[in-house]
Amino acid sequence: MLNIIWLSFFVSAFFAALFQQIFLSNPQVWQDIVGALFQSSTLAFEISLGLVGTLCLWLGFLNIAQKAGLIDRIAKWLTPLFTRLMPGVPKNHAAHGSMTMNLAANMLGLDNAATPLGIKAMKDLQGLNKTKETATNAQILFLVLNTSSVTLLPITVFLYRAQLGAVNPTDVFLPILLATSASTFAGLLAVAWIQKINLFDRVIFAYLGGFALLITFFMLYFSGLSSVERTAQSSFLGNFILFGLVILFLVAGQVRKVAVYEEFVDGAKQGFDVAVRIIPYLVAMLVGIAVLRASGVLDGVIYLIEQIVLWVGGDTRFIPALPTAIMKPFSGSGARAMMIETMSTYGADSFPGLISSVIQGSTETTFYVLAVYFGSVGIKNVRHAVICGLAADIVGIITAILIGYYFFS
Repeated sequence: MLNIIWLSFFVSAFFAALFQQIFLSNPQVWQDIVGALFQSSTLAFEISLGLVGTLCLWLGFLNIAQKAGLIDRIAKWLTPLFTRLMPGVPKNHAAHGSMTMNLAANMLGLDNAATPLGIKAMKDLQGLNKTKETATNAQILFLVLNTSSVTLLPITVFLYRAQLGAVNPTDVFLPILLATSASTFAGLLAVAWIQKINLFDRVIFAYLGGFALLITFFMLYFSGLSSVERTAQSSFLGNFILFGLVILFLVAGQVRKVAVYEEFVDGAKQGFDVAVRIIPYLVAMLVGIAVLRASGVLDGVIYLIEQIVLWVGGDTRFIPALPTAIMKPFSGSGARAMMIETMSTYGADSFPGLISSVIQGSTETTFYVLAVYFGSVGIKNVRHAVICGLAADIVGIITAILIGYYFFS
């Protein structure tokens, strides 16, 4: 599946460039495509290099937490749920703790912290994989939950909106929460359907019901705050929890008589190896995306969608936000750039600016996460991970647009 998608990037870019040369007399497009190849490969290396420090930092702290027994305790809270969703993972396996930590980091909008936690979880799951180059059911479910993970505090979106002059930067909080909840539910449904997971099991249903109540609580609490209070409390809560975890790990390690400095260094040593291992996978993915952009394929898709909407008599005010939607499954930095470009062009509080902000927070970057997480453990056969991940993305993006109309139209 991934092979076909990746090949289609280049084939469609080639024919798009050929069309531009023949019918639009634009031979410059070939130079743009070749330039994009080199620039994107360099960008992939820079991203991997930039991850080294973050990976070393969090893998070091995670090693302390593991030695202190904290990961095992955290895992016990969600073990009943994970053992039913992932029957192939033993009850007391280390993967339960690392998956819990990763999903919690994503929910809090802690992007830099979530990546190394996710890689650690994927490596733990890989230890149970008998066919090392083929993704297991548990790895696929974890990846889909990760790419569609509910974001309770989309702090980065708030910050960009504030920098670009939004009067109320957190106006998008509730729409993002609803859109990302829809994408998570869609991803879980897709995987459950393929893997034949019974979501009406009493334990699973109880956990999902509790999660729904938590989402409702956050919605009610933050909706009662002013925009200034929402921004301040969201930022404070995320940063407090992040640094609080660091202190908790260190204190627990000291209490358990763990050599915290030595264990931190031992864990951090893994960071460089992981960052180097994912470079080829990132190069492959970013190069494919780059040729699509440089060849004009993305612009053509947006134009086609606009014409279809006009033909059926629909509202086209959301069209300027579509570049963010199209880039979101492929590149987080690309989608972020599209969101900023949309807000810069139309205004942070314009309808396209608001819609692009909601889209940005509605789901994660499926192909980036797939390349990094699966690449870190050498998985090549991703099975139904792409289909389920994209299903979650599509539902999240469509929901983001519809909810945007409901809140801001």
